[in-house]
Amino acid sequence: MPAGQPSAPLTPQQVEYLNALLKEPLAPTQAAWLSGYFAALSGMPAGVPAAAGPSPADLPLMTILYGSHTGNGEGLAETLMEMASSRGFNARLMDMEDFDPEELDKEQLLFVIVSTHGEGDPPIAAEKLHAYLKNYSGPPLDKVKYAVFALGDSSYQFFCKTGKDFDEYLEKAGAQRIMDRVDADVDFEEPAEEWMQQVLETYQSLAGETASSATSAPAAKKKSGVSKTNPYPAPVMVNINLNGEGSAKETRHIEIDLKESGVTYEPGDALGVYPANNPAYVEDLLKALGMTGDEEVTVSKETMPLRQALLDRLDVTALSRPVMEKYAELVGSRELKSFLETCDAQAFSDYTWGRQILDMVMEYPPGDISAQDFANLLRKIPARLYSIASSLKAFPDQVHLLVGVVRYHSFDRDREGVCSNFLARAEVGQKLPVYVQPNKNFRLPESGDTPIIMVGPGTGLAPFRAFLQERRATGAGGKNWLFFGDQHRATDYLYGEELDKMHEEGFLTRLDLAFSRDQERKIYVQNRMLENAKELYGWLEEGACFYVCGDAERMAKDVHQALIDIIAEQGGKSTEQAEEYVDGLVSAKRYLRDVY
Repeated sequence: MPAGQPSAPLTPQQVEYLNALLKEPLAPTQAAWLSGYFAALSGMPAGVPAAAGPSPADLPLMTILYGSHTGNGEGLAETLMEMASSRGFNARLMDMEDFDPEELDKEQLLFVIVSTHGEGDPPIAAEKLHAYLKNYSGPPLDKVKYAVFALGDSSYQFFCKTGKDFDEYLEKAGAQRIMDRVDADVDFEEPAEEWMQQVLETYQSLAGETASSATSAPAAKKKSGVSKTNPYPAPVMVNINLNGEGSAKETRHIEIDLKESGVTYEPGDALGVYPANNPAYVEDLLKALGMTGDEEVTVSKETMPLRQALLDRLDVTALSRPVMEKYAELVGSRELKSFLETCDAQAFSDYTWGRQILDMVMEYPPGDISAQDFANLLRKIPARLYSIASSLKAFPDQVHLLVGVVRYHSFDRDREGVCSNFLARAEVGQKLPVYVQPNKNFRLPESGDTPIIMVGPGTGLAPFRAFLQERRATGAGGKNWLFFGDQHRATDYLYGEELDKMHEEGFLTRLDLAFSRDQERKIYVQNRMLENAKELYGWLEEGACFYVCGDAERMAKDVHQALIDIIAEQGGKSTEQAEEYVDGLVSAKRYLRDVY
């Protein structure tokens, strides 16, 4: 008997699964066993019928709409969907990439979860809907009720801008906000759980008596296994500098052991690493605070010495407006308050560039504040994401990273990138807290016969090393073209021997190199693209996928413009037509970017 009865308290997806199970007739003993099994799950004696509840189809439709770059938003959306389904609510889960903006006026309850990428930009999956709402000119969306959960990083100027945009654009389009927007920082787990509970309570209230017989929502379950909230302590196997003597750079090749972890990944994914702060910096900060480091503080319900909290629990470097505002209030600094009240975004950016929390404490002394009050100012230390530079098929039970070590001097002090230097200092055998962050928006084509073009200067080479290893291990027959660049060939040709060997063997069909400082006129990867415009366009016309990885601020923009120029010139198109061609590549998932 099909499960899709009008009164069945199941979601359409659950009905589909159940009907699939019942395609083959069950023996009486099998049916009895299932009856007892489900009765046990519900806590009812076998044979006692459950009270009829409302069908999800009788309830208002809740659409959980997400736009995610690194996967955090998608994970939250999936959790909310599980919680809604467990209550028998009428809910559906939608990726913004698959959502038709023209259908927006048909929505009833819209719960938006969206991240911000780069300099206040929407993630790729959200670009279409973001642009549609920004320029919305249709009838008022007065029947649409909505709420927004925005993900961001407060150390960036445009904190949660995409979420703020969606909130503003929906309101301007006439939709009704039913919950205040939440702007969540990198330690988003607690506010996300509170927001999801509020979503379910709000839905229950709006659905009225029809949903009143639904069971209470369980708290979001912590998923078992390795995850962002449960990283795996993975030992370092190899940690070497790939740059030659005399290079201005230090780029580490790090091999990490995943044996017995159960961790898997795909080429294109990233590895999250939780760093510890530099002990020397922490001691300088304690001195500026006038504290010993032995003071007890509580962080995330765990009590520990202040020194430990500053070393590996709290972000003690990133100087953001929220931190400065809280600090000014805590220490009662009129001067700092005045600066924050009068400076615009550019002035604030100019001040914070090259400065850290230690600089603020030294410039505006704290006076007599408690260790706990200072700890309360700081967010949890965030994980850093690194594009994985290996394939599990080539290196089972291992993950490789390609890490550019950041060091610079400003305001009379030497500075360093927290995680890159933590990794540079990591010794063989040292365990690193890691997890895999899937990136479904940066995948190899399904067919191994599809040609691929990869543009990855510097550490942007990382995922393409993984791509090439994967294609070789799977016997993919498609052509491979790599554009790589750095400063000097003699000292900065990362994985040069590997790449040259693959090229000589014919597996790497084309290898075009751009070493910017080896001649008077600087040459970059986009210059090499333009020099090979005819063949590059020919590969695109053959169906090639085009990938870019690396610096978002300059390189990715220059490569994007070069691509448009090549298509316009070689395809005999106007600039507008070339841009439409590129948009088509994006829509077909043939132009993929992993930029930062």
